[in-house]
Amino acid sequence: MIGARRATAADAAELVRLRAVMLASMTGREPVDDGWRRAAGERLRARLDEPDPRMLAFVVDAPGGGLAACATGTVEERLGGPGNPHGLVGYVFNVVTDPGHRRRGYSRACVTALVQWYRERGITTVDLRSSPEAEALYASLGFVRTSDPAMRLRFTSP
Repeated sequence: MIGARRATAADAAELVRLRAVMLASMTGREPVDDGWRRAAGERLRARLDEPDPRMLAFVVDAPGGGLAACATGTVEERLGGPGNPHGLVGYVFNVVTDPGHRRRGYSRACVTALVQWYRERGITTVDLRSSPEAEALYASLGFVRTSDPAMRLRFTSP
């Protein structure tokens, strides 16, 4: 069985590297670094070692050093309602395996560990967005499509 571990602030640079791998695979080109790498690294270093985190990641170490895969998650607080009285919702994102380590179950191990972490904290709803290639993985873990359309408002910098 593949063991995923909870990431620490020391993993921040590798998590940012893996995020760049994911973004490049989505767009077909290396992402422009307009300061996002530094900002993402700072955010991760500030959040990953918190005792009651609202952002965390699970990782699989690569043989020889670095990270082979990761899955990052957040906990969002909303007002409670039927089916989710506490209003806590998990969100899974930044699931990526380094190209040299794919097809070994590493992303599955990371997502499984993250979902278990949510379950242990009583979080009953976990959302994610999937690429077509990853949809079978998430479906095998119990995720289902929803009818909720996603919308976004984006502000430009002043």
